[in-house]
Amino acid sequence: MNFCSDNVTEVCPEIMAALIAANEGARMPYGADEYTQGLEAKFSSIFEAPVTVFPVATGSAANALALSAIAPGYGAIYCHAESHINVDECGAPEFYTGGAKLVTLNATDAQIYPSELSKTLEKAGAGVVHHVQPAAVSITQATEAGTVYLPEEIGEIAKITHDHNLYLHIDGARFANAVASLDCAPADITWRAGVDVLCLGATKNGAMAAEAVIFFNQDLAKTFAYRRKRSGHLFSKMRYLSAQLEAYITDDLWLKNATHANEMATKLAQGLVELPLIRLCHPVEANEIFVEITESVLNGLRADGFKFYVWQEETLPIIRLVTAFNTIDEDVDAFLKSVKRHSVVNLME
Repeated sequence: MNFCSDNVTEVCPEIMAALIAANEGARMPYGADEYTQGLEAKFSSIFEAPVTVFPVATGSAANALALSAIAPGYGAIYCHAESHINVDECGAPEFYTGGAKLVTLNATDAQIYPSELSKTLEKAGAGVVHHVQPAAVSITQATEAGTVYLPEEIGEIAKITHDHNLYLHIDGARFANAVASLDCAPADITWRAGVDVLCLGATKNGAMAAEAVIFFNQDLAKTFAYRRKRSGHLFSKMRYLSAQLEAYITDDLWLKNATHANEMATKLAQGLVELPLIRLCHPVEANEIFVEITESVLNGLRADGFKFYVWQEETLPIIRLVTAFNTIDEDVDAFLKSVKRHSVVNLME
């Protein structure tokens, strides 16, 4: 009963079947295989616009390389302080951009507020040789707090970004969860809203190791093939990445998986708010839950065999719970039963 992350799951059956099928026979290397060659047409159909697609194996590579295509070494990339690129990439964006500076903004629910972004860019020192030069804005969809940007919110951020001659990047490690949550067209929260490049995650939503860097602004894709090769992410057996991505978007598998994960998170959150000594820290809009509990409840959950990450240990602990494409009702029910039992004991002490 592991709620640590949607990275803890096995590969979903449809993607594993695609990998097995792709393993038959010889295929041309370095992306010349039929799986890779067909990706752009399939993704262009999903996004209702021509796109350029580059498979890579990790989200860190996707984000860092995408940012390297839109920010020079003397540039500034504006992101939320809690964003993955700022907290969890071990300096990869700075490394692959050749030194671009991450400039962080703070706001609730791990979202960038358009008003704060506008104020920050007005004071950024564009054209002043002593300052890093504004180059890009990066948002996360769904966010690190499990919240989701609405299409109009992304549109407002994109307008501010473009008015200052910057590019807009989305870290979409859980992009499918956001699309499923909003019940919108993928285009509505990408190029129609003004997004230039999206890093679309699949690994957290059922794949083995597959992410896609998707360029809506075609001019920005011109150097990416070289950047990917230089970083070691041009796989000789690219078919194994591309076969995963093809299966991921076939018959809306990506949205079916994400919808189930979101529904399990909603069920878990609804059960938690009915219990004593429990506080949700953010709205639950995708498949992540951040909940404040007591130390005794935390210890009780661990004793009952549940796994999760502790996000904050000061005052009352905050834990993160993540549901996945294969989370089952029985595990959610068991978790809620355990919380309830330990909360009642806590109240009686």
